[in-house]
Amino acid sequence: MALVLSTVIVAVLMVGARRIIQGNDAAFTSVFQGGVRFNNYVGVSVVAGLFGAQGVALAAVANAAIVPTVNILCVLVFARYGTGGRMSAGKVARQLALNPLVLACFGGILLQALGLGLPAGIEPVIKALGRASLPLGLLCVGAALELGSLRSWVRPVAYSSVVKFMIMPLTTLCACHLFGLDGKAAIAALLFQALPTASSSYIMARQLGGDAPLMAGIIASQTLLAALALPIAVIVLIPWI
Repeated sequence: MALVLSTVIVAVLMVGARRIIQGNDAAFTSVFQGGVRFNNYVGVSVVAGLFGAQGVALAAVANAAIVPTVNILCVLVFARYGTGGRMSAGKVARQLALNPLVLACFGGILLQALGLGLPAGIEPVIKALGRASLPLGLLCVGAALELGSLRSWVRPVAYSSVVKFMIMPLTTLCACHLFGLDGKAAIAALLFQALPTASSSYIMARQLGGDAPLMAGIIASQTLLAALALPIAVIVLIPWI
């Protein structure tokens, strides 16, 4: 609840501040994704490194809570602001029903609830694909970068990064207090909400009518900024848990 509530609050704030965020509607979708999406590959590695097996469990809960949430929110924003025009209710429902990240989360939750594991032989293949997904995603983003547009990225990158590395963690801290969340769980929540945006944001921008080159610039910039911004955000906020 702390993760979902903080994500929804920040999403609503960003939509409400649409006029302040300069740029066209397609650019806003990229700024929005930069503010709410997160790179869970980095998050799982960091939390597992800090807390071991318990960190992996906390990361699983975080993914189950906010992956569907952010994907639903992003599809709704694209339905309103994407360059493909406003989506019909049927198209929005179809995008949500076929979103691979949402399907993966609900599939994993279902397997866990039923006490079923993956079929023998499949797990090593999935693990290998999982390890390759982050570098492959970043390679795609790198190939899409248009350095000639660097100056026009400064303001959108700044907006999305302030939301991602400052407003989102602060909102999450307030939500943790609201729900009485503390200890390692609260630290994991703060870590996940202060992660750089996901490389999969670029794919969604390409598919649903966003500003894909700007999205690539936001992903690259936040990935670099996170080396400093992520530990600073967590170190500053942990004493307040």
